[in-house]
Amino acid sequence: MAGQGLCFHLATLLTGLLECLGFAGVLFGWASLVFVFKTERYFEELCEPSVGLTHNATGLTRNATGLTGNATRQPDCKVQDERFSLIFTLASFTINFMTFPSGYIFDRFKTTVTRLIAIVLYTSATLIIAFTSADTAVLLFLAMPMLSVGGILFLITNLQIGNLFGKHRFTIITLYNGAFDSSSAVFLIIKLLYEQHISLRASFVFISVCSVWHVGRTFLLMPYGHIPYPLPPDYRYGLCPGNGPGQEKKEPVETKKIEQQSQELLSLKDEMPGKQLEAGSFWRYAFSRRFAWHLVWLSVIQLWHYLFIGTLNSLLTTLAGGDRKLVSTYTNAFAITQFFGVLFAPWNGLLMDWLKQKYQKEARKTGSSASMVALSSVVPSLSLTSLLCLGFAVCATVPILPLQYVTFLLQVISRSFLYGGNAAFLTIAFPSEHFGKLFGLVMALSAFVSLLQFPMFTLIKGPLQDNPFYVNVVLVLATLLTLVHPFLVYRECRAQRESSSAAS
Repeated sequence: MAGQGLCFHLATLLTGLLECLGFAGVLFGWASLVFVFKTERYFEELCEPSVGLTHNATGLTRNATGLTGNATRQPDCKVQDERFSLIFTLASFTINFMTFPSGYIFDRFKTTVTRLIAIVLYTSATLIIAFTSADTAVLLFLAMPMLSVGGILFLITNLQIGNLFGKHRFTIITLYNGAFDSSSAVFLIIKLLYEQHISLRASFVFISVCSVWHVGRTFLLMPYGHIPYPLPPDYRYGLCPGNGPGQEKKEPVETKKIEQQSQELLSLKDEMPGKQLEAGSFWRYAFSRRFAWHLVWLSVIQLWHYLFIGTLNSLLTTLAGGDRKLVSTYTNAFAITQFFGVLFAPWNGLLMDWLKQKYQKEARKTGSSASMVALSSVVPSLSLTSLLCLGFAVCATVPILPLQYVTFLLQVISRSFLYGGNAAFLTIAFPSEHFGKLFGLVMALSAFVSLLQFPMFTLIKGPLQDNPFYVNVVLVLATLLTLVHPFLVYRECRAQRESSSAAS
């Protein structure tokens, strides 16, 4: 029976991984889809005929190869690029802002209902995209946010699967988040199929039909309620007999709170010694310096990633001198690197786990505070994420096309580290009683900061005449500012250790 249970758990794990890898975070493959949309002439009516060199939208003569002649007659499509940027801005904003209500829906209505909502949203979005055309391209403003919300609900319901595997759950959870990042490669597959004469409609109709698989998995391989932690010996779900709405009554009271926001985030509570922090007023922590600097850290790095993904097609068009074949090659390269997020993401978790165990051993010898020891373990993760983003930002600022391969690699590693570090810090640095509210607050506020990507893009396309250098320099300086956060945390931990040593 134990063997049968393990096989069933593995089936749940592998199908969940496939679901996250194939559907949850496809929005971040936006650059590949924009290439197809432009080929299909979406929003092309917004392009204006170029009347001279200064109106050359691709910036061929000024920025890239020094070409003249036919280059100056290319249309000015900056308004078209702005329209695509606005769609991505709204969709990426929705992912962050809807994290709190999505977590509430999962907590209140449990797994089955939440997944059915996700399936309806996701299927509706893919069908809308499938049947849009250049004449109805405005429907993308509705479809892409729906797609993003459906995807985040898939991720949230799957992250609880880590609870089935005890001490390995954090590794599984980070793997799922990596799969979420890697799913952006799906739009690359759609682009490659399109270049082999498989229509955009056929691809998205196929994705819509996959909803049958989502429904089957919901009722056969997922629980009705929540997967509790620790797992009861007789816990059953899905195909196992005895599972149903009544099963939820057997769960411990504390497990009702586990998925308040995201199973990834709250699953850290039982493993981190910092969970014993003394609780105080929520607003005391929300207005604390520690929380404010963490918000700056998350918002700036996230803004960089969203701006880069949302404007990548325009950037590559400029650097490639309007050569569509070259733009296609680099777009494919970017999407391929995104796929490897599933491999990079767990390393951040392994780093934090190793440091946690190392500092715990030292704490037993020195008598240091358990909460400070736990907090010390996330300082290297915060610092490394900032440094990776800084390297990615500097490479993105240098207008050399081959260098963008390095940019793509640093970008995917930095992004795969970002959200795990965010989760760990919030879990350790603040009392568990306020975790859900603080997580919802930081994600919502960072979502509003991410809206800055659209005015930045408009500034680049307008007054700066396709030259993003000054905007990028400002963002690089802002990225340097994120290093203040791990420094302050480190200084706080060191002061605490010195205080403990003096007391002893």
